Amino acid sequence: MGIACFKQKNGLEALVVVGNCGVVTPEQFSGLAAHVKELEIAALKLTTRQTLVLVLPLEKREQACYIVEELGLKVGTYGGVVRNVKACCGDDDLCTWSRGNALQLGTALQESCWGSPVPKDFKISVAGCSRGCTDPLCADFGAVATAPDSFDIYIGGRGATLRPTHASLLARDITASGVAELVQVVLDRYSELAEPKERFVSLVQRLGTQPFHPGEDWVRQHRCETKPAQDFLDFLKES
Repeated sequence: MGIACFKQKNGLEALVVVGNCGVVTPEQFSGLAAHVKELEIAALKLTTRQTLVLVLPLEKREQACYIVEELGLKVGTYGGVVRNVKACCGDDDLCTWSRGNALQLGTALQESCWGSPVPKDFKISVAGCSRGCTDPLCADFGAVATAPDSFDIYIGGRGATLRPTHASLLARDITASGVAELVQVVLDRYSELAEPKERFVSLVQRLGTQPFHPGEDWVRQHRCETKPAQDFLDFLKES
């Protein structure tokens, strides 16, 4: 595992800053802004992984890491770990399209899984509806809300490549607490079954999804009986 800080062509460093599922409070935002000149930050870049990149001189990296942590944010990690979790703004108060509380689940997964050791970097994505703004079918583990406290689970996707792979369905209509259990089952079996440094997508292509299925009894115990909102699904088919 390493600190996500990458040398740029111009000699500066790109330090990756993580807020839970891309959320930054006004206090954290203004706190970073107060140190921009002091840290000689040349640019700030919002990424597709819902992180914030600070472009700054190498000699300012240690000070920047300290400030980031003091503000309650985190410095990104990479290299054989679970990466920061992506989740959309679907919750009880925000996006009107959301079918379930994706932001709450994503934050819980971020707090329980982020930084856990795995054979190769592992990405988790949570979407509040089937539009999938966070690309859950291009993640190693994707959860898509279908109704309040009900998520379909997909595994084995990969997007950051010239040959993208859509994830395969693992289980339907799983409760949020069940998703938290299931992701740990998948991570444990990934570590048990993978060759050294084997990507999860490659492992799923090699073994299929069955080794990661928790069993029908488990699924029945953790299934939400609420049906998806059919009017919204019909709307998607028409749009």
